[in-house]
Amino acid sequence: MITQTELRDTLRQMLAVLEEERQALAGLDLDGIVGATNVKDRLCGTLGNADGIELDDECRSMIDTAKRLNEVNRQVRNIIAANVTTRLNAIVGSPQVYSAAPRYAQAVGRN
Repeated sequence: MITQTELRDTLRQMLAVLEEERQALAGLDLDGIVGATNVKDRLCGTLGNADGIELDDECRSMIDTAKRLNEVNRQVRNIIAANVTTRLNAIVGSPQVYSAAPRYAQAVGRN
């Protein structure tokens, strides 16, 4: 169980790492993205120990902000992934470069 002060500090750290993650996504900085992911995972573990703490307005506001920032980062990540897929398909000249369905179907049919 963490204290109200520890909760506030952890939420502030989460907001900072979400901003760092956004910057890493924007710069396509793989090390920054992985680093932010690791820190977010650690902070989520700490926040998981906050059961039973009564949230004040400041904590609620930080949680809402963290949710919004995380959603924006998720959308940016999805846009980047779609762009990479589109570029790979253009280079190869065919869609579904990573499609495992045909191979899986062949492997299942062999049994």
